[in-house]
Amino acid sequence: MTESFDALLARIRACRICEAFLPLGPRPVVQASPTARLLIVSQAPGRKVHETGIPFNDPSGDRLRNWLGIDRPVFYDPDRIAIIPMGFCFPGTGKGGDLPPRPECAPQWHPRLLPHLQQVRLTLAIGQYAQVGLLGADRGNTLTDSVRAWRRHLDGRGILPLPHPSPRNRLWLTRNPWFEAELLPELRQRVAEALAP
Repeated sequence: MTESFDALLARIRACRICEAFLPLGPRPVVQASPTARLLIVSQAPGRKVHETGIPFNDPSGDRLRNWLGIDRPVFYDPDRIAIIPMGFCFPGTGKGGDLPPRPECAPQWHPRLLPHLQQVRLTLAIGQYAQVGLLGADRGNTLTDSVRAWRRHLDGRGILPLPHPSPRNRLWLTRNPWFEAELLPELRQRVAEALAP
């Protein structure tokens, strides 16, 4: 880690590695500090987040903050919470919603950025792309399988897999009532413990 953290963040925010593939152009969105206690690894910014440059500044973020039991000031405090997507820029929209994160991004920046986050007590892997990136071959065959095995991932690696909080996932939440009954109370407790002084 010869590069300073601030210089690294500046390089990430100036990244243009996949500019040719981004319909709205590059606008890397990341929030991090070496003192962060909670790491949120997500998929990629949506269009609204691209417009503001603020992570989870959309209905998905409202639901996520509710799941975590925290308010906006805590959520947007980089000294407490790091938000590092698998793709830092909005990848565009396809037939079924936003496109997957660009494949160039995480391999380029995660190995440089994540070693700086030595104070992290809890990591959340939000959505299938984050789970592929963080859990690798240890993940389940489906997102539901990965999230159902949350105790094993949490106890074994300190990683808690979650579905994406998008409004598009209402049906998944309806079909999996155990998520709100069993996992959310544990999630809120673990987040409070991770953020405690």
